[in-house]
Amino acid sequence: MYPKAYIDYLLHFHATRDYFECHEVLEEHWKRTNEQVWIGLIQLAVGMYHYRRGNIAGARRMLTKAVNACEKEKQAYESLGIHAEQLLALIHTYIRRMDNRETYESACLPIVDRSLLHICQRQCEQKGLIWGKKSDMSNEYIIHKHMLRDRSDVIAERERQKQKRQGR
Repeated sequence: MYPKAYIDYLLHFHATRDYFECHEVLEEHWKRTNEQVWIGLIQLAVGMYHYRRGNIAGARRMLTKAVNACEKEKQAYESLGIHAEQLLALIHTYIRRMDNRETYESACLPIVDRSLLHICQRQCEQKGLIWGKKSDMSNEYIIHKHMLRDRSDVIAERERQKQKRQGR
């Protein structure tokens, strides 16, 4: 009923709190489908990633974009089992928290589809994860993943594409 990438996004958002990975899995899906509904969720994850890292300007910019994207796709979020108005209120709350210089706190998306919630919770159990677990603020890898991850495959692919363009 729901795309695997969306379920994976929800698991990362609510259990591992790996917002970088949220962005990765859903962006790949969005590129394949070109469905605009995914943009707001991708931007939300990026905004949360920046907020947790203390990059308030980047977080505010992304969360503001997420609000605009979510406003455009309200109906579609309902079909994804998310309460659209509550989602928007959540994003606005985080923008307000930043304006008040409040520290990052983990959030849960307003999932209203009980079957979706059950699927996610069951997958968490199977993977040894805890649904709704708060971010581990001592986990430097998750917090700064974009700087610490292994990028050798990305670099190799860029080099392959460069060689291809040069006709080698």
